[in-house]
Amino acid sequence: MAGPGWGPPRLDGFILTERLGSGTYATVYKAYAKKDTREVVAIKCVAKKSLNKASVENLLTEIEILKGIRHPHIVELKDFQWDSDNIYLIMEFCAGGDLSRFIHTRRILPEKVARVFMQQLASALQFLHERNISHLDLKPQNILLSSLEKPHLKLAGTSALHSTCPPGMRSMCSVAPRSTWLPKWCVSGSTMPVWTSGLWGSSCTPPFASRSFSELEEKIRSNRVVELPLRPLLSRDCRDLLQRLLERDPNRRISFQDFFAHPWVDLEHMPSGESLARATALVVQAVKKDQEGAAAAALSLYCKALDFFVPALHYEVDAQRKEAIKAKVGQYVSRAEELKAIVSSSNRALLRQGASARDLLREMARDKPRLLAALEVASAAVAKEEEAGGEQDALALYQHSLEELLLLLAAEPPGRRRELLHTEVQNLMARAEYLKEQVKMRESRWEAETMDKEGLLESVRSSCTLQ
Repeated sequence: MAGPGWGPPRLDGFILTERLGSGTYATVYKAYAKKDTREVVAIKCVAKKSLNKASVENLLTEIEILKGIRHPHIVELKDFQWDSDNIYLIMEFCAGGDLSRFIHTRRILPEKVARVFMQQLASALQFLHERNISHLDLKPQNILLSSLEKPHLKLAGTSALHSTCPPGMRSMCSVAPRSTWLPKWCVSGSTMPVWTSGLWGSSCTPPFASRSFSELEEKIRSNRVVELPLRPLLSRDCRDLLQRLLERDPNRRISFQDFFAHPWVDLEHMPSGESLARATALVVQAVKKDQEGAAAAALSLYCKALDFFVPALHYEVDAQRKEAIKAKVGQYVSRAEELKAIVSSSNRALLRQGASARDLLREMARDKPRLLAALEVASAAVAKEEEAGGEQDALALYQHSLEELLLLLAAEPPGRRRELLHTEVQNLMARAEYLKEQVKMRESRWEAETMDKEGLLESVRSSCTLQ
C-alpha cells in the first residue's frame, strides 16, 4: 500500500528508504529486506494510474525479458510484486551510481578505465544480441556501477517492444527522447546500440565537446565525418574502434560481430572468473610442448597464458590468492625468457637459410612486376620488424604483401616458382602471426599497470617480445 504524502510506498518484506531517481512512469528507491540478511536492493515503483494499455504491455515485456536474464554486467531483476497502487520491480542495488555521475566527477576517463567499461558493456550487449534483444537507450544514466571502490558496469533500463527493431528482435529499452532530434539514419536499425556505445565510449576523448546545447545538436546532425580530438593521446586500436562505432551511416558502421571481436574490446581476455582457469589450461599445454622440445610452440602458449594471467590478477580480490598467482607467473616468465632466447636464435638461422630461396624466387619473378612488388613489400616488412618499435608498421606491411601474394599464389600455375611462392607465403604468415601475438602482449600494458611488481611486469612483456 502507498505511504502518505511524500514518503516512499510500503511493501511487505522491505523497508524503502531514499529515492535514487525517478522518471515519467516510475520512481526508484533504495530498500532493505526485512530478512536476517538485510539485503540491499533497488525497488522500482510504477504507479498504476500512470499506465495506459501500451505502457502496461511495455512493463510486462520488461518483466518477461528481465526474468530470463542472468549476466554479471546486467542489472538483475530479483522479483516483482504489486498492490492496489503500484507495481514493484525488485532489482539488484548498484552502490556506485550511474556512469554519467562517474564521468562527470572525473571529466575525462583514462583509456584503460574506458576500455574495462567497454569490455563489460560489450559482454552484456553480446549476451543480449545472442538472445535477439536490442538495447535502444544506451546512455550513461542507464549504465550503473556496482560500487565506487572496484566498480563493475551493470546495464540497466526499462524494456519495451519498439517499432524500429528488426523483425524478430525484441528491444530492451525504448529510444531515448533525445533521439528524436538525431538524424533518422543515425538511430535507426539494429546497429543503434553500436553508435551509442561509441558515444559514451568516447568519454576518454569526447568527439562532440560543445559550449552549448545548440552547438552540440548541430555537430551531431552534421553529415561531416566525426573527428576525434588529438588530445588526450589514444592507442591506435582505441581510435580505430571509436571511428568505426561513430560512423553515421548504419550500413557502413561496424557490425556487432566485428565490434565484439575488435582488438581493443578483446572480450576473450576480459577479466573474469574464468581467466585463471584459462591461463592454467594454457600453461599445462605449454609445459607439455616444452617437454617435447617444441620451443616455439611452448613460448607461444606461455605468452597466451600470460594474456590471461594479467586479467586474472585484476579480477582476483583475495590478497593471498593474488600473491600465489604472481609467484606462478614469475616461474613461467623465467622459463619463457629462456625459450625466447632459443626461438630468437632459431628464427635468425631460418632467415639465413631462407635467403637463398627468396633470392631465387625474386629472380624467377622478374617477368612478373606485381609479384616482384609484393615480395619487395614482404622484404620491407621483415626489415621493419628488426627495427625497435617497428612492429605495428611491420604488421601492416605483412598484411599488405600477404593479401597480394595469396591472390598471386592462387593464379600461379604448377611449377618451381609456385612451390617457392607457397613456401614464402607460409613463412611470412608464420612470422606475421608470431609478431601479432607479441604486439598484442605488449599493447596489454595498461592491464598490468595496477600490479605491484613493475620489475615482474617488464619481465613478462620482454619475455614475449620478438627480437
